[in-house]
This record gives sequence, C-alpha cells and structure tokens, in this order.
Amino acid sequence: MIDEIPLRTWLAVAIAIATAAVVLVLADDYQTALAALAGCAALVVIIATIPEELPADAAPEPTRAEVPYEAALEAIAEPVLVLRAGRVVVANAAARGLLGQHILGEDARVAIRHPGAAEHLAQGAEHPVDLVGIGTLDQRWQMRTAALGPELRLVHLVDQTDQYAAERMRVDFVANASHELRTPLASILGYVETLADAAGEDPGLRQRFLGIVFDEARRMERLVEDLMSLSRIEAEKFRLPRAEVDLAELVQDACDSLYTTHGNRGDDIRLELAEDVPRVIGDQAQLSQLVHNLVGNAMKYGRAGTPVEVSLSAVDRNLCLVVADQGEGIASEHLPRLTERFYRVDPGRSRSLGGTGLGLAIVKHIVERHRGRLDIASQVGVGTRVAVTLPAAIPAPLV
Repeated sequence: MIDEIPLRTWLAVAIAIATAAVVLVLADDYQTALAALAGCAALVVIIATIPEELPADAAPEPTRAEVPYEAALEAIAEPVLVLRAGRVVVANAAARGLLGQHILGEDARVAIRHPGAAEHLAQGAEHPVDLVGIGTLDQRWQMRTAALGPELRLVHLVDQTDQYAAERMRVDFVANASHELRTPLASILGYVETLADAAGEDPGLRQRFLGIVFDEARRMERLVEDLMSLSRIEAEKFRLPRAEVDLAELVQDACDSLYTTHGNRGDDIRLELAEDVPRVIGDQAQLSQLVHNLVGNAMKYGRAGTPVEVSLSAVDRNLCLVVADQGEGIASEHLPRLTERFYRVDPGRSRSLGGTGLGLAIVKHIVERHRGRLDIASQVGVGTRVAVTLPAAIPAPLV
C-alpha cells in the first residue's frame, strides 16, 4: 500500500513537516506552527490528487506523418510543387493556376516549360535560379528547390516581378537624374571657361553668357528642389495627413501667386470656386505644390491668349479640382506614362519652358498620399484636362 503512494506525495509531506519545524523554531509558538502544518497538509492533498499522466481520452500531439502537408501547401500563395522521381505528385492551387491544371503526373521539366528550369532540375542543383517568361513574357520568377528525401523534391517559385520593376525604376531614376543634372552643369562650366578667356572682355558678350549661366543654374535649382520634394513625399507616402485644409483658399492663393510669375499668361486664368466648399484632410504645403504644378503646366503648355480654366467644386463627399488648357494636346499613347519620372512628350520643348520632367510625378504621389484620384484627358489640337478628386473632411458628429 505504501509502495503505491507516488514519490511526489512523500516529498510534499516532508516539505510540510520541515516547514512547520522551521516556523516553530523561529516563532516559538505552537499555534503558528500548527497553522503552517495545516496549510502544508492542504497542499499535500492537492498535489496527491493531480494525476501523473494525462487522461486516456486526451488528444496526443500529431506526429509528422499526420500533419496535412497538402492542405498546408494549398494555403501558400506562391506556386509550390512536390516531385517524386522528377514527376509532379503535389501542386498547390497557385502552381496549378500558373502552369495549368494538367500538371499532376507530368515530368516537372515539361510542366514548368522553361529551358532554364529544365536544366536546373536535370542537374539536381540546390541554388536558386532566375526565370523569365513563365506565365507572361514580363513576369520574373526565382525557382528554389530542396530535397525532401531520396526521391522527393520541393520546388518553390517566388514571384520577383515587382522587385525587379522597383529596381529597374530606381536604376532609371538615378540615370535620368544624373543626365538632367549633367546637362546644365556642362553648359555652366563651358560658359564660365569662355568668360575666363577673352570673351570676358566684351561687356555685351559677357552679359549674354552670364545670363545663360544664370538660367542653367536656375534650371539645376528647380530640378534639385523637385527631387527633394519627390523624396519627401515618398517618405511620407504611408503617413496620412491629419490637418484640415481650406482647399478653396489655397487654390485662390496659388492662382494669385501664378498671376504675376508667367508674364502675360496670368491674365488667361479663369478661376471658378463653388460656394461653401468643405475642407479636406491634407498637407497644406503639398496641396499647394499640387495646385502650382497643375496650373503652372497649363500656363506653360497652353496656347498664349487662350484661357486656363481652374475650377473647384464639391461632388458628394469629395472635392474636385479641374485644370484645363487649350494647348496642342497630348496623343493618347503618351497619357499612361505622363506621371512617370522624367517622362516628356516633347523633351526639347519641355526643357525650353523650364520643365524638369517631375511635375506630374509629384502630383501623382501627393494625390496617392491623400487617398485621392488623378485623371488626365487630352485631345491633340484641343487641349488637356486634369482632374484631381480628394475626399472631403467629414465633421465629427455632435454629441
């Protein structure tokens, strides 16, 4: 009978007696010692009643063989294949959607249909390999493989299209920015060297050359300012603005400012502001830059003497800013690329008018940060219409 008492129960009894003895010695009080012994006895009873083993009906931990691997692979968003002796035995939904529903049972080299993949699988290589053209011609994938056993092999296709596009944009951006800065810098250096020689002795020639140097320096300044603006806007892209902005007042101020900075074109501005236009939640400096860029573009590229129409109105819970000019217009094939950095329909004309090629790219990023919409419509020989829709600030309900 004594042998049936668990070892942990004997240990609990010993601890209870020892605790009571220590209390007796320290407190010199039998009542205190008895109270401590009673508390420890209760603890002994609790410990003795806890079963040493789980109940028979308790669910055991699943073994590796019982884990539903096929269901787990189905939950993965990227294409995954399991091969046995080179043939596809498992393909998740993403793999079947990319390569076709028929791939089960096929040789993996035929199922993936790519020479680079076929060579990689035939060699049994473990390092990743980049593949172009699976799915669509411009899609880029990285194929990763791993051995699961003597005959089993895992194939994982990772979509690298977005990362490649982002890297390509970065490289193009750096190249374009370098080119745009190098052109005026070379002009400045050339004219300064000429002024340092005999040309500097002719007052008329010196004045003309200094004017060119000044214009090129201003061009570089505008480009650097736009590059810094674009960098700041992109850094704050996911940080929603919190301030309320009176867009009607901001548009009025921008038009008043542009009235005196574009020569006689200021007289061509036709401003129409609807009454009681609600405010927007936004960044005042960025929204001001948006208006300046749109109205400034219309004044630069519209024909002299034709109106530059600027209107602001409320539609449902949105504010709609429309800027329209009567210029040469833009062919439809150029419209999707107008908001790309440094994209110009007519590079020579744009540079001669002081354009940096970043104005509409900045507008696009500002609109995206404010959760708005940008629409550009144009007709050759008629003109261009740009509409920006921004959500209005909704006043808090009265409590």
